[in-house]
Amino acid sequence: MKKNELPLVYSCSGCSSAAQTANQVAIKMDREKIAEMSCIAGVGGDVKPLVRTAKSGRDIIAIDGCPLACCKSCLARHDVQPKHHFDLSKFDVPKRLGEDPNPQLVQNAYNQILEVIK
Repeated sequence: MKKNELPLVYSCSGCSSAAQTANQVAIKMDREKIAEMSCIAGVGGDVKPLVRTAKSGRDIIAIDGCPLACCKSCLARHDVQPKHHFDLSKFDVPKRLGEDPNPQLVQNAYNQILEVIK
């Protein structure tokens, strides 16, 4: 599949362990060519080329670290609805400030997301 035919994946990338878990899952999806990662900060910041990408009509996977759903909200500002939205707190990923993500929780979340999207 060509890169521009893959779904887009956006993730939260805040300072908590949950946010960084979301970010690592999205990066893993990009590197393994499951989806193409794009920049949610650019979408939220109204950067025109990145908003155009989000509005391109490709399927979107949005991964948030917690129920605040910042990633989903950034997309909604531009009337973009993800095909799949994941809140990692529902996968028992704790939100801890000042801590790195647990590699096993990253892998668990990745596996659970792949089960849903495939």
